[in-house]
Amino acid sequence: MSSDFQLVKLENNKRVVSENFADILADWQPGKECFLFVTPHDDDAILGGGLMLDMALANNIPVYILCVTDGSAGYCTLEEKENIIEVRAKETYDCYEAMGVPTDNIVWMGFPDGQLSQYLGRREAKSGDPSPIQGYTGLVNSFVFNLRKIQPTRVFLPTNADLHPDHRATHSELLISLFHAMGGIWPELGPSLPKLPSVYELGVYCDFPEPPQIQLKSTPERLESKVNGILKFVSQTQIAALIENVRKSGPYEYYRDLQFALYSPDTYHERFAEK
Repeated sequence: MSSDFQLVKLENNKRVVSENFADILADWQPGKECFLFVTPHDDDAILGGGLMLDMALANNIPVYILCVTDGSAGYCTLEEKENIIEVRAKETYDCYEAMGVPTDNIVWMGFPDGQLSQYLGRREAKSGDPSPIQGYTGLVNSFVFNLRKIQPTRVFLPTNADLHPDHRATHSELLISLFHAMGGIWPELGPSLPKLPSVYELGVYCDFPEPPQIQLKSTPERLESKVNGILKFVSQTQIAALIENVRKSGPYEYYRDLQFALYSPDTYHERFAEK
């Protein structure tokens, strides 16, 4: 493992420090790990998770970037309005390829930027619908297909506390899609996941709904690599304030480990038992 990175996990009032993923991330699978960064907009993954992405690649772990929207609402000048999708696609490749992500590992779902609430769930695709797969469209349809194709062991995405509606839609639709991707439903979308991937929230715009349990600390040089990646998004002039915050905060990132708790009635037997 690279000494440029240090992980800290707070758990059960204990502080665990290690340079090794296996000591911090539960159910580590040597030789089988695959990290998927689900980014509602193309720049969200590097803003909130550039150091984690860098650490994974430094340790020869495959990394995929799944871009949910097409960037069409991200123009900052009227001159760019007509071709902003192409501009942001190029900037996305420039960014993540510079970080070391292979071109083939940058995947586009292609839903309209700012309109994800119109594509919740899964429904039969009509002419002109975005991202038709096996005759269906919708975020769940696309997420299940890509999860089964990529087969990640860990998934990273912006927290659901972010105010942007695209971030919230991505969060909720991805989580239910994880369960669908594990089951036998919709076999035309590919073979089921063998087990539920671990899921981690990262911060982009707004704070976490609950405190994160994991800290990633790196070096000033690695931080500059992250900043240089962010700077590839030249068209996004409003990103300057976020870059300033990234630099001011130093080479640190934080992650909230989501622990799925499925409902089981026997969990509450003791609570209601006669004393």
